[in-house]
Amino acid sequence: MEISLGKLAFDIDFHPSDNLVAAGLITGDLHLYRYTPDSTPVRMLEVHAHTESCRAARFINGGRAILTGSPDCSILATDVETGSTIARLDDAHEAAVNRLINLTESTVASGDDEGCIKVWDTRERSCCNSFNAHEDYISDMTFVSDAMKLLATSGDGTLSVCNLRRNKVQAQSEFSEDELLSVVLMKNGRKVVCGSQTGVILLYSWGCFKDCSDRFTDLSSNSIDAMLKLDEDRIITGSENGIINLVGILPNRVIQPIAEHSEYPVECLAFSHDKKFLGSIAHDQMLKLWDLDNILQGSGNTQRTEAGGAVDSDDDEMDLDDDPSKINKGNKRKNANNGNALGGSNNFFADL
Repeated sequence: MEISLGKLAFDIDFHPSDNLVAAGLITGDLHLYRYTPDSTPVRMLEVHAHTESCRAARFINGGRAILTGSPDCSILATDVETGSTIARLDDAHEAAVNRLINLTESTVASGDDEGCIKVWDTRERSCCNSFNAHEDYISDMTFVSDAMKLLATSGDGTLSVCNLRRNKVQAQSEFSEDELLSVVLMKNGRKVVCGSQTGVILLYSWGCFKDCSDRFTDLSSNSIDAMLKLDEDRIITGSENGIINLVGILPNRVIQPIAEHSEYPVECLAFSHDKKFLGSIAHDQMLKLWDLDNILQGSGNTQRTEAGGAVDSDDDEMDLDDDPSKINKGNKRKNANNGNALGGSNNFFADL
């Protein structure tokens, strides 16, 4: 299935239990589509969410609302049924909001262009954690629920580990040779896998984050802008050449290309709630929904498992990097606009 969005999309997210997919566009618009396997997707909502581009979109509160983030430094909550604004925080960050992810049923995390990560508690209706984790934009994040740690990659070329219980950046890698763009947790929590701008995949052993334990170069020369965990042994990657690959981890190998979105860079990948569909967006302004079983045919076992937990306990044996050297590299999605300084407490979720 294909959906013509009309404009460049930066992010997509699927509803947690329904056949709905949301897309955030460069125009600042938020689109919501209903899809079924045997019919053309139907647009359910079109909301002008932000004055600048809509870089991040995530369903929250069981799918009743959608959060969006923007270079205008705001975060908006939109009602899925009506399209009406539930709440808006105009100065959620001091810099452009680049990434949003769900943590628990009542918490989400946001990352900005200056390397700051914030955790928002919907019960307390405020920002409950803030981490100045990086020197450049937050490119991706993943949450390790049993360890209560948040992993983040950045344009500064590092991987960070934020301890939510202790409210501190507990570990940070040494600077890699280029920007880190994506991150997933593999091998039942024993390996952290990062995609880079040069197409090299870096593997870190849990608890040893100073330097990568392995480097996989078979996808080199094409940046890995998006990465999804299929199971404990395989990931799906989206690259700047428009190819979507199935990649094995330990042993490291490109199992096979499974789809070609277009000749343009793949911007984002996402699974539908039932993992029947893989969604992809690229610079061709199209949202494509791939039948996952069909594109995985011939790749071997298609078993899909949930994310494994980290093997590490909440201790101080992890590598620390309290004063990393500064490196500042470009971000394809950054612009020069900065928001107002954040002042006082944030009460964004008061109406959720």
